[in-house]
Amino acid sequence: MKHPLRKVVVPAAGLGTRFLPATKAVPKEMLPIVDVPAIQLIVEEAVRAGAQQVILVSGRGKSAIEDHFDHSYELEDTLQRTKKKELFEQVRRISEMARLVSVRQKEPLGLGHAVLAAKPAVGTDEWFGVLLGDDLIDSEEPAIGQLARVSMQTGKAAVALMPVPDDQTQLYGVAAGPAVGANIQVEKIVEKPARGSAPSNLAVIGRYLLPPDVFEILEKVKPGAGGEIQLTDALAVLAKQGRLIGVRFSGERHDAGDRLGYLQANIAYALKRPELRDPLRAYMRKVLQ
Repeated sequence: MKHPLRKVVVPAAGLGTRFLPATKAVPKEMLPIVDVPAIQLIVEEAVRAGAQQVILVSGRGKSAIEDHFDHSYELEDTLQRTKKKELFEQVRRISEMARLVSVRQKEPLGLGHAVLAAKPAVGTDEWFGVLLGDDLIDSEEPAIGQLARVSMQTGKAAVALMPVPDDQTQLYGVAAGPAVGANIQVEKIVEKPARGSAPSNLAVIGRYLLPPDVFEILEKVKPGAGGEIQLTDALAVLAKQGRLIGVRFSGERHDAGDRLGYLQANIAYALKRPELRDPLRAYMRKVLQ
């Protein structure tokens, strides 16, 4: 088995309706966490874990994402001429972070469909990672790297899991199975189970490590409600074959696709910045009095 993280897929074709009107003209993935676009944090995680190529699955109106990771010659020239070395290096680093390939998902037909759209860029002979931009995971070892490590050890596909309160399981995909050390051998995985019917409280979080034959499985998945092809259905096939490990990752997860979660992510990442930590704490103490 080759190193499974040479390529990663980042689905980014969603309309971001939960953040309207901000996302009317700005891709949701470009909304900042303090001053860094959320999608840059996702790409940085992948690169830290060893990824060399990022396959962006995008749609109409998402060109700002590609521009962000491209060279900006006018900006770089201005920063150099005005001797703003630190900003110049920061901007240049973004454009050299990873090799970005963009493919179009012409219709929003589910996460499985988005992953399938990446097939020509991924190819059919190597493992790959999938990272969802709504899930920001702050961890010492990159979350996708944790999955890759477990996958390399077991030879199996991997999905990230996190315990959630029982009254929230209907909001997630949920996995269950016997323990394998700190992880689980997934035997059952259900997308958004009805309230009270979840097989466990272990929710699927947006990190996946998938084998090349997942494309064949996705091509056979029957569309569900709304004509969508769910990645969970392909994962269920892998689970049935005994080929799926659920990884209880370490790290703090923020749901940047939710308005409250997005605000919490901004506060959490700001508190990690030495120049912002103390003034932000002082402000929070003031407003919470």
